[in-house]
Amino acid sequence: MRSPGLGLVAGLLLVAAAVLVPRLSGWEVHSRFSAPHGFPPWQGWLDPRVGPGTLPSVLVAATVVACGSTLARRLSFAWLAIAAFLTSLAWLVSLALIDGTAGVSGVLGVPNEYLGTARSVHDVPAFLDGFVDRVPLHAADNWPVHVSGHPPGMTLFFVALARTGLGGDLAAGLVVTVLAATIVPAVLVTLRALDAEEVGRRVVPFLVLTPAALLLAVSADAVMATVAAWGLAALALAATRSLWWCLPAGLLLGGLVLLSYGLGLAGCLALAVLVAARSWRPLLPTALVALAVPLSLAPFGYWWPEGFTVLRERYWDGVASLRPASYWLWADLALLVATVGPWASAGLSRLRDLPRAPLALVVGALVAVLVADLSLMSKAEVERIWLPFMPWLTLAADALPRAWRRPALIGQACWTLLVAHLLFLGW
Repeated sequence: MRSPGLGLVAGLLLVAAAVLVPRLSGWEVHSRFSAPHGFPPWQGWLDPRVGPGTLPSVLVAATVVACGSTLARRLSFAWLAIAAFLTSLAWLVSLALIDGTAGVSGVLGVPNEYLGTARSVHDVPAFLDGFVDRVPLHAADNWPVHVSGHPPGMTLFFVALARTGLGGDLAAGLVVTVLAATIVPAVLVTLRALDAEEVGRRVVPFLVLTPAALLLAVSADAVMATVAAWGLAALALAATRSLWWCLPAGLLLGGLVLLSYGLGLAGCLALAVLVAARSWRPLLPTALVALAVPLSLAPFGYWWPEGFTVLRERYWDGVASLRPASYWLWADLALLVATVGPWASAGLSRLRDLPRAPLALVVGALVAVLVADLSLMSKAEVERIWLPFMPWLTLAADALPRAWRRPALIGQACWTLLVAHLLFLGW
């Protein structure tokens, strides 16, 4: 399929099917919020509204559409990275503020999230030593859903915020949002290191106006996406500049598996970076540093393989056992299209038109999400779980014909604003 029009229609039809099939058939697919209030495949519900962030988000979108491509061509690389960060931050914050300050403070403070647990951790070694024992669903004092569903690294991140005075709901939400805004510069650094700076300049408006911004603002998974993006940027620099970059690359990529059990699949993207760079020199030193990161917690009582084994049991003891794979195997992909933007599926229909580096990164991200999907360990909720892979899938927009790019960018902005104002996402 070489037509971007067919790719776009296919993506939109997939999203429409994922929305309509459960509603028209009465099929209970066990999203986070049950029918009739829930709106699968999203973990949320219909809630048409406007708010304080409505006008700023429209203004940010209009500015990027009007000036983004021109500025991306003319600015120096350093100023482009700074402008991308600031504009991305404005986009993230304005979308969150559609629900007022609660859009920033109201997510991380809910009982199932990490922050409440993080505030109660006063002895980190004791926390690590007893962590796995409190993962099972039948444990009397089991952890909340998000804490138990991940290694301890994510909770420790919020412990650090709490101990530095940034543990309030609003403060932590702002920290997460600022970190998420650095993802676009990280992608630009990666592409520049891989001799694909021009691609980065062409796609930066799409990266900024991503629909994933609805989840990147204040979602803890945005921290994971940020760590992944900068880890890949460091790996690209290690492959093309200096092997000293293997140290930060290994620390960041190794840290990923302490943030989420599923982010071992970021290895697909790491291999894609090395393929794009035509260099395997960083593989061994980066892998050794990365391996040392999860091993460093073993003396404190946390053993990653044990944690993963227990987590699998808890996962299948919970709602995952009720979610039909016959729906979520393809509805997950519909969520991916909706969260990256349907115009990415248009670009995917023309992948052969991408230069080597972005092609390798898009393929690496596709392999990662397909493996995650087929594992059945990602049934639902992938609008946030797959955030680390979404910026790299957005690079497919560079395969769009020149005449498509401006209309596609307008469409991406409108799509994001529409979803933001019609749906309340539960994250």
